[in-house]
Amino acid sequence: MNVKAILDDKGTDVATIGPTAAVASAVDLLAQRGLGALVVVGAGLRVIGIISEQDIVRVLAQRGATALAQPVGQVMKRNVATCNRAEMLSSVMRRMTAGKFRHLPVVERNQLIGVVSIGDVARVIRAP
Repeated sequence: MNVKAILDDKGTDVATIGPTAAVASAVDLLAQRGLGALVVVGAGLRVIGIISEQDIVRVLAQRGATALAQPVGQVMKRNVATCNRAEMLSSVMRRMTAGKFRHLPVVERNQLIGVVSIGDVARVIRAP
């Protein structure tokens, strides 16, 4: 089974944020949508980073509440692993486990088209 199976089921709506938005805006969006991460995009929906709940907790612990005013681009992870619709779920799960990340943007032609989480992958793999 491949990533396309997940996107066909859950859709391609992805919560994104720009690198100049304040970390506080990321917190609000994560809370409103009940998400664990946001994909940070530049022009043309090009993936330039990802910011997770863990990243926000880390920066708050380091810098205190002033971190909420900082731009997302200063807090996000820049080296983002991605996949495409054709990638097999077993490969995705191995990469997510080895890299210790829970969200993987789906990219085709350098443009964001979806995101899969470790929960999405586990649900499909466990399904009868």
